[in-house]
Amino acid sequence: MRVAVLGASGVIGTALLPELVREHDVVAVSRSPHPSASGVRWLQADATDERSLEAVFRGVDVCVYLVHSLGSQDFETADRLAALNVARAASVAGVGQIVYLGGLGDDSPDLSRHLRSRQETAEALSSGTVSVTTLRAAMVVGPGSAAFETILALVDRLPAMICPRWVTVPTQPIALQDVVRYLSGVCGLEPALGHTFDVGGPEVMTYREMIERIAHWRGKHPLIIEVPVLTPRLSSWWLHLVTPVKAAVARPLIEGLRIPTVAHDNRIRELVSIELTPFDDAVRDTLANSAALGG
Repeated sequence: MRVAVLGASGVIGTALLPELVREHDVVAVSRSPHPSASGVRWLQADATDERSLEAVFRGVDVCVYLVHSLGSQDFETADRLAALNVARAASVAGVGQIVYLGGLGDDSPDLSRHLRSRQETAEALSSGTVSVTTLRAAMVVGPGSAAFETILALVDRLPAMICPRWVTVPTQPIALQDVVRYLSGVCGLEPALGHTFDVGGPEVMTYREMIERIAHWRGKHPLIIEVPVLTPRLSSWWLHLVTPVKAAVARPLIEGLRIPTVAHDNRIRELVSIELTPFDDAVRDTLANSAALGG
């Protein structure tokens, strides 16, 4: 099959390309030019410009959609426009499937801006004639993941943390390599067409437990004090002061932490059989990779 990956230069896309190229003809798409290499053909296009997508979808069987505008001033509008453009262009080109990576928790009645945007993106992608397969994940544990890098920076920089009550909310983080295998596994998979699946790691934990376990691998023992008064907006600015993640990215992410992000169905395990990576192994491997790259 020919698989086009939109948003290929991001964290997920960069990890996905080598997995896809083993079995497929891969077209990587980003807004910036990249030299083609390692069996991957790069094309330059902007999902907010529908005409630029015409060449991208020629002969394409599956589109993996990893585009997002988090950090921009009006990311919801940009993401909705991009998804609508892709839905129309893929329909015209006769693409057989769109695979979309969304977020767990987007079925809650009290959505944050970020999770609501993820839900709206899924709906926009489904507005055309192409069958959409949506995978919903919580925090991805891997190098470059904004959520993981935020927590890692907190552990590294703060011997004591005054945290809001979202640290007691349950979540189900998943290793980057497992997300990649799920995304690759549903490409062209007929039983997955038109369905939404929850994807999570093998363990459910609170954010506090996550912080403490990451701290263990860093050889640290942070003091965590829970308070009820640190609002999501204040939390995001607080994170901006002590982490590499800018407030424009941190705020929408933090606002979503009040909502549990736990997988409620395991149907994906029946369709794509993989051995899930334990959280501690994912953390250890991420830290080792970061150290090897000088991070």
